[in-house]
Amino acid sequence: MKKRIWIGLILAVAILAIIAWPALDWYIALPEGRTATFVGRQSCIECHSSEYKKWQGSDHDLAMDLATPEFVLGDFNDTQLEHHGIVSKMQRRGDDYFVETQGPDGETAEFQVKYVFGYHPLQQYLTELERGQVQVLPVTWDTEEKRWYYANPDAPFGPDDPLHWTGSAQNWNHMCADCHSTNFAKNYDVKTDTHHYSFHEMDVSCEACHGPGSIHEELANSNSLFWDRHYGYGLAKLKDPNARVQLETCAPCHSHRQHIHPGFQPGEKFLDHFNLSLLEDHLYHADGQIDEEVYVYGSFLQSLMYRKGVRCTDCHDPHSTQLKFEGNKLCTQCHLPAKYDGPNHHHHKIGTDGASCVECHMPSKKYMVVDPRRDHSLRVPRPDLTVKIGTPNACSGCHTKPEESPQWAADKIVEWYGPKRRQDPHYGEIIDAGRKSAPSAVPKLAKLARNREEGAIVRATAVSLLATRFNTTASRNAVYKALEDGDPLVRTAALRLFEGWQPRSREEADEQKRRLAPLLKDTSRLVRVTAARLLSALPPGVLNSTESKDLAAALAEYQTGLNAHTDQSGVHLSLGLLYANQGKPQQSADEYRTAIRLEPSVAGPRSNLAGLLEQQGETDEVRQLREEEAEILARDARLLPNNATIHYRLGLVNYLLGREEQATTALERAYVLDPTSPDYLMMLTLLYEKQQQWDKAVDAADRLMRLQPGNRMFLEMKKRIEQGAAQRRRPTIGPPEKAGN
Repeated sequence: MKKRIWIGLILAVAILAIIAWPALDWYIALPEGRTATFVGRQSCIECHSSEYKKWQGSDHDLAMDLATPEFVLGDFNDTQLEHHGIVSKMQRRGDDYFVETQGPDGETAEFQVKYVFGYHPLQQYLTELERGQVQVLPVTWDTEEKRWYYANPDAPFGPDDPLHWTGSAQNWNHMCADCHSTNFAKNYDVKTDTHHYSFHEMDVSCEACHGPGSIHEELANSNSLFWDRHYGYGLAKLKDPNARVQLETCAPCHSHRQHIHPGFQPGEKFLDHFNLSLLEDHLYHADGQIDEEVYVYGSFLQSLMYRKGVRCTDCHDPHSTQLKFEGNKLCTQCHLPAKYDGPNHHHHKIGTDGASCVECHMPSKKYMVVDPRRDHSLRVPRPDLTVKIGTPNACSGCHTKPEESPQWAADKIVEWYGPKRRQDPHYGEIIDAGRKSAPSAVPKLAKLARNREEGAIVRATAVSLLATRFNTTASRNAVYKALEDGDPLVRTAALRLFEGWQPRSREEADEQKRRLAPLLKDTSRLVRVTAARLLSALPPGVLNSTESKDLAAALAEYQTGLNAHTDQSGVHLSLGLLYANQGKPQQSADEYRTAIRLEPSVAGPRSNLAGLLEQQGETDEVRQLREEEAEILARDARLLPNNATIHYRLGLVNYLLGREEQATTALERAYVLDPTSPDYLMMLTLLYEKQQQWDKAVDAADRLMRLQPGNRMFLEMKKRIEQGAAQRRRPTIGPPEKAGN
């Protein structure tokens, strides 16, 4: 009997242990608050060899490498390339590679190639200059045609220009490194202007996408039955049911964006670290098609695919980076082949480009001369928009015979599919009208801003146009509504209304506070720091103690983001503006001077420093600064004669120098280049008024009112100018003139 009891007890304990051990194993976890560190791909290969094999030789693997015979593809056997009179010579000596070309001082010099970028369809070469500054050399190797060429086919800018290969636009440390390496750190010392850069791996390796792997490695090597209840499997959850997690992990390196805060890790929110560029006219066509190189994400946000939850890995293998299927099968994995992959849908012969899904719905454009990139907005071809607003269309990319005009293509579309389109009126027509400041665009833009069936980037662009191109009660009300939108990109766009707004009274300051102070605690860091920057300009005493604390916290985030990029002149310009807003003139002046020291050939900091010194009554240096600024802007105007903003800024600085004739010429040029800008026309109108060129002033004021009929400031300006013109025409009452002898 006792034996049976003991056996029963033993069995019971065993059963309890079997039941309790997994529960206990699950409950025991790593302490909260652990920070994962980078361990390198060698730690991943043991368990993930198949993924590693796919990754080898991929675009990510070959994103960046040392310039060794294994990786250099270009012909360095005493070859040369002439480009607009500048001769570059490429040589190899042993296992080292050199490019002789125009250097930062304008003289020809030899530069050793330290790193290579990419392998197909082009390869670029990098050299390290003084103090850890790495630059992209001007010559590029076409790996298809086996030839040297310049990625920028235009005449090269001089060595004193930021667009020269030795300038900021071709600087690896700021422009390229964080997307071509893993765990890159600038480690920049602003006092000595020196980069002590580092990276964990010299390419886009495992942890660039999955996040630092130390916790995952520790958990994988443990004897636990489960992953950790605090950390999961210790990596970014890229297979999360919410596609946002994966998409926003890829987005930092596949988007046109600006840094706002350092330390992004896979899985985190994109807009907590970056500000995405909207459908600006220098980046996208009015209908959202790609124009400049915008790197996919901004295009994809426009697509219905994005809103339906499609993610990158539905089409691309995440490790090889190759397409998962060839041809139309890539699309028909979701779209019924019987409906979409036949002549009844595409009306073209099977096997031709016209029967290819991507040729019609993802047309490509070449960048860097030889590199075609596909538009990821996955749009319906709209040749009718080409007719209406001049945007490209996929049909005209193939059909180039004289009789195959955009109107011909538009008629074919109507013949095949009927006259109605789901997106009519297409947002491209509305954005085009907004870019032109057409008064009729305001209600359409306001409606577009509220339309949840369009992507957030489209709605945010509509809000941005309302905020920057119009100044009416209707436009302002639409922007105020957008401040409460559910998407942070839209809320941020609405804040553009307050850029440069200097309250003229306590009532206006209170109004700005009422609109913006709640956003200091927004869930999105992008919204918080943007609101904080704008509110920093309010006079003391407007914010209460709670709001002041919120402002201080958000400004700390803003400054952390700026301080991560102190190698950039523009960052010091922003810091200077912030300190000026905070009533710290000496710190502001120091930042402006640092901006000038780092990039002496860049326009901007001198104007701000001159304005600051003028406010303080220190006028000795002001004129010299403005004369230097005028010289830089005049150079930029020569290099970029069709850039309206440069001519506008040149006009303003010439006006401040008392050069009214030169100011008029520059402002008139700016207006000719962009007749839809109310700012350009307003300054020109004021200048005509000051010069008492009344006929021109009246005409310009009339044009202002046509641009923005409801703008009260323009209406007051028009009345004042008309009074001045009438005063001039009024006959003078005085004694009659004496008759001549």
